Amino acid sequence: MSTRSAPAVPSLSRRALNRATLARQFLLDRTQLPALDVVRRLVGLQGQVPTAPYLGLWSRVSGFRRDDLTGLLLRRQVVRATTVRGTLHVTAADDYRWLRPLLQPLMARLQRQFMGRATAGVDPAELVAYAAALLAEEPLSRTRLRELLARRWPDRDRSALLHSVQYLLPLVHLPPAGTWGGRVDGPCALADEWLTAAPAPADPVVLVRRYLAAFGPASVRDVQAWSGLTRLAEVIERIRGELRVFRDEQGRELFDLPDAARPDPDNPVPPRLLPEYDNLLLGHADRTRVLGDAERRRVITPAVAATVLVDGFVAGTWTIVRGDGTATLAVRLFGRLEPADRDALEAEARRLLAFACPELLDLAVRIGPAGS
Repeated sequence: MSTRSAPAVPSLSRRALNRATLARQFLLDRTQLPALDVVRRLVGLQGQVPTAPYLGLWSRVSGFRRDDLTGLLLRRQVVRATTVRGTLHVTAADDYRWLRPLLQPLMARLQRQFMGRATAGVDPAELVAYAAALLAEEPLSRTRLRELLARRWPDRDRSALLHSVQYLLPLVHLPPAGTWGGRVDGPCALADEWLTAAPAPADPVVLVRRYLAAFGPASVRDVQAWSGLTRLAEVIERIRGELRVFRDEQGRELFDLPDAARPDPDNPVPPRLLPEYDNLLLGHADRTRVLGDAERRRVITPAVAATVLVDGFVAGTWTIVRGDGTATLAVRLFGRLEPADRDALEAEARRLLAFACPELLDLAVRIGPAGS
């Protein structure tokens, strides 16, 4: 009796992974989708730096305007709040309602890991109840909340008390905080007070599927690194039969949605300028699909610099330097560029400057080697 061998698992090259991820991140081609749909598709955008979600959407959405995101924040359709990895993100409000409860074990772990010693002797449940009672009366800035917590626990580190509350209690940062030109330390409110919809059931299968749609193909370690959650191998095993399975060049197992885009690895990619802490650089445990090991040490320090993509891979960093009525976008390259790539990069940089500094007339682009 003959036996059939199991079909070979197809492999994906680094370039194939690069193109697949760029396509799902709307960086292969800009999309015509509304900004809210893009925020949903990406499961949020990094929001530590208030301008970063705006620049991230500008790089992904054709015709994006600042008011497109500011309006969503004001209408409570998106929120700026702590989500995956315990970091600030701008997330669709309906996604926040199922995502935040799912991340509660992560938040508790991060509070113990980073704030446990400084808050020893403080009952976390009492801390959360006290902060929730304060915020139920009115939204408070983080500075004011920290002062009030310090009055209740004067012998504990006031910053550790505040950060503990931010981990343990679902809070949202209210506009104008987090908007373009808005204050960083604006008011915070209870998510249950700011958002009218009730929390949705927390389903880790939904998280895995949404992650793969935005960042796949990916390994178990990738989805865990992005989310901050553990034991997701068990979740993927439950739906393995519904997923495509691949291997990367190192033989690691990757998973993907069956109908997700996996473009030709040779597809051309225009230059892109990504903001600080962009999703693309923080969505995987293995970042080599977009960021080489040598470049990683120059980009993640541990802050994450604004980066330049050439042919889909990180090729440098950029900053905007403002002067008296002037602004210069300075690109620092890690290597040489072909003349056509350099011209395309300069054109993209000028478009970004016009978006970021429309009030200024004296705009310039400077492209040089790192350290210049």
